[in-house]
Amino acid sequence: MTEYKIASIPGDGIGVDVTVEARKVLDRAAGQHGFTLHWTEFDWSCERFTETGRMMPEDGVEQLSAYDGIFLGAVGFPGVPDHVSLWGLLIPLRRAFAQYVNLRPVRLLPGTTSALAGRSADELEMVIVRENSEGEYSQLGGRHNTGQPGEFVLQESVFTRVGVERIIRYAFELAKTRTGRVCSATKSNGLIHSMPYWDEIFAEIAAEYPDVHSEQCHVDALAARMVQHPDRLDVVVASNLFGDILSDLAAAVTGGLGMAPSGNINPPGEHPSMFEAVHGSAPDIAGQGIANPVAQVLAGAMMLDHLGEGGAARAINAAVEKVLADGSVATPDLGGTATTTDLGTAIADALT
Repeated sequence: MTEYKIASIPGDGIGVDVTVEARKVLDRAAGQHGFTLHWTEFDWSCERFTETGRMMPEDGVEQLSAYDGIFLGAVGFPGVPDHVSLWGLLIPLRRAFAQYVNLRPVRLLPGTTSALAGRSADELEMVIVRENSEGEYSQLGGRHNTGQPGEFVLQESVFTRVGVERIIRYAFELAKTRTGRVCSATKSNGLIHSMPYWDEIFAEIAAEYPDVHSEQCHVDALAARMVQHPDRLDVVVASNLFGDILSDLAAAVTGGLGMAPSGNINPPGEHPSMFEAVHGSAPDIAGQGIANPVAQVLAGAMMLDHLGEGGAARAINAAVEKVLADGSVATPDLGGTATTTDLGTAIADALT
């Protein structure tokens, strides 16, 4: 029987609550499909930061390098600044393991309601391909003349040809397996260097894929299109910052962040990839048993698919759809009174 070594980092807040339920579903699916998941749990979190001054130990990357996948809960807690938690755990792992694709599929699931009136499920399905290793999320820059009248900060963006080419090519290859449409998010009318460069490379790669319909759209207009004409979008490729914003918007119009999974992918498979829900740690409801585990469950399905266990991934997706369509077991955010455990158990029991 195939065994996969998975590093589980529940994190903070409801990340802990939903990870328990997602692991239950994944283990049930693994048993039904002839493989096992060997879990190792790490307590890397904001709580650990308050005790030790570090989100993870100095050799954290080395510790995780031997695993087949990383299953991450939400990270963040009051008292620990977001930039500390982000740069102390998530971003270092993404970059050390060359997880240069942040993949965020979004769709309107059965039994859920879109914020957009009159839109059906077939009109609300797209995937955001976000560059995950460079772009606007750079450490280059600094704060100068602190406390003086002339105080200022510099925040630099980094766009390399390797980085831009590989994320755009990934988007085109993905589009070939879907509807054959790619839209590039740009802002070349405002960002005079980085976005024209992005646009040039997008045009070069688009020429290699004559069977894929390609277009580019300024990110502000693209945000409007996601609300007004989401049916015209399928694969959206974007830089780190634009992809971060657009993926949250896309999730919001397809049922909310509680339903949205994501993967930090190392496409060559040279390093472990990492999977997580898009939503945050929601410390205000942590431990109350009311958090929706669906996004974390779907992130687990993405992980299994990435590991080559597509049958188990499809079974989990089908189980989620069955339970949500039935509607009898729903957490408060879905209009019900079920607990986190109730919904996780219902999904596990729906696996066939």
